[in-house]
Amino acid sequence: MSVVVPDEILTATRMTEAEMRQEIAVMLFQREKLTLAQASRFTGMHRVAFQHLLASRHIPVHYGVEDLEQDIQNLREMGRL
Repeated sequence: MSVVVPDEILTATRMTEAEMRQEIAVMLFQREKLTLAQASRFTGMHRVAFQHLLASRHIPVHYGVEDLEQDIQNLREMGRL
């Protein structure tokens, strides 16, 4: 599924597309709708960079079993495990 954000919305919010993606990802992460890995992928940011973004906003990282399993899967896909 694709979501189109009209340019007028970006203009009204004075945000770039990347900033809008970050805001959406942070909100969904806070609501525990996205895992850390999913949220960082959504933004196109490296996971550590996304963690720094969360830390700058004083948002705790919820790292649970699902996140660990996703990280293990990602490492296997990358041939690092």
